[in-house]
Amino acid sequence: MKKYMLAYMKEVDGFIAGRLSEASPEEIDAFLREFQIKIGFFQHERLIHLIVMVLFALMEMGSIFTFLITYNMSVIILCLMFMVLLIPYVAHYYFLENSVQAMYKRRDRILEQKNKTRIG
Repeated sequence: MKKYMLAYMKEVDGFIAGRLSEASPEEIDAFLREFQIKIGFFQHERLIHLIVMVLFALMEMGSIFTFLITYNMSVIILCLMFMVLLIPYVAHYYFLENSVQAMYKRRDRILEQKNKTRIG
């Protein structure tokens, strides 16, 4: 997903840098429709990863709580396993969150240009 998002962001940046200023309002509308659909897909991906990340965080907290109550050393292995999975999920969710917010900013730039084209 990371490669796909980065490649799509480059495509959007290419449109903004190259074709946006000379594109017709119809071309901008078509690009915006596709862009908004993709943003919806990425928002869905972000939501799914948030849910999974929160579940892993709850399992991590539960295993730590279990260890503190039982002092069973085998629970430490479980804590470490959850932590090994939780750290990449947090990093990936961080990437998704920041990328979707960057897409919002790009969408706003496209809308500004679209409004300038219609006014001008």
